Amino acid sequence: MTTLLLATTGGHLAQLHGLSTRLPADGATVWVTHANEQSVSLLAEQDVEFVPYVGVRSVRGVLRCLPTAHRLWRRRKITRAVSTGSAIALGYLPYLAARGVECHYIESATRVSGPSLTGRVLQWVPGVHLYTQHPRWADRRWRYGGSEFDRYQPVAAARRLGERVRVVVTVGSATDFPFRRLIMPLVQLLAPNGPLHQATGRDVEVLWQTGDTPVDDLRIQPRPFLPARELSAALAEADIVVCHAGTGSALAVLGAGRLPLLVPRLRRYGEAVDDHQRELAAELSRRGLAVCREADEITVDDLLATLDRSVRSIPNPAPFNLRS
Repeated sequence: MTTLLLATTGGHLAQLHGLSTRLPADGATVWVTHANEQSVSLLAEQDVEFVPYVGVRSVRGVLRCLPTAHRLWRRRKITRAVSTGSAIALGYLPYLAARGVECHYIESATRVSGPSLTGRVLQWVPGVHLYTQHPRWADRRWRYGGSEFDRYQPVAAARRLGERVRVVVTVGSATDFPFRRLIMPLVQLLAPNGPLHQATGRDVEVLWQTGDTPVDDLRIQPRPFLPARELSAALAEADIVVCHAGTGSALAVLGAGRLPLLVPRLRRYGEAVDDHQRELAAELSRRGLAVCREADEITVDDLLATLDRSVRSIPNPAPFNLRS
């Protein structure tokens, strides 16, 4: 028996990687995802099949998955498939379900109030079991199985600054959506001798993870994409972290024990397909796991407010139970 673990890169892959440790064991495992700095480093010790990227709402990209889905089913003898999306799930789960494979789709924790487009399509596919990570919208189709954010609790433990203020700014790994609107105000706030320096009396050191956001005209030293381990190490050493309100970035910051300042991408600026990041930011703020601000509202006080709390990881989270 072999389980296929399927996700696009970014937050979808980060969630599945965490959830995989909570799934019931069922023989061997093979991962299917796209190759980039995150996936190559995160899955370095796993059995992985790297496949071409499936773009957002790309019908052609979904259809190109079918030959690979057939090959994996036949050669790897796939008996179970689990996916956190996004579009790549449409290229594999319907085909595998039709072949009698036990298929499970876990909606992203980003979807606080209802399923994504991928989820809305898959709920009509026979043989695909559906799960939400938010109990408020569970119903007869969508079962609540737990959430990756249940791993974390806020801790009222103020952190002291050292000789320098170390800041990480990350916009995640989304290749289709730049987020210059987040970078611009931070360039001013974090500049040498800028507002944060003046407020703390310390030099400010910034790691700028900018993805595909165009920043050549800005006076920063960008790192478009970082390997997962390098980013994790930088987050663990950071005093302040500002990131887009994506699930993968939020999980990475929380896993490093830091309280993030989350800034949601918005559809009206071409930064996302919808405003699900605003809902996620509000949810994590409600849990006490983030400070939430719009890009044009960020102040030095907001940056310093993230030092008032730390985040604790809960050992041995509850299993994620799959339907049989």
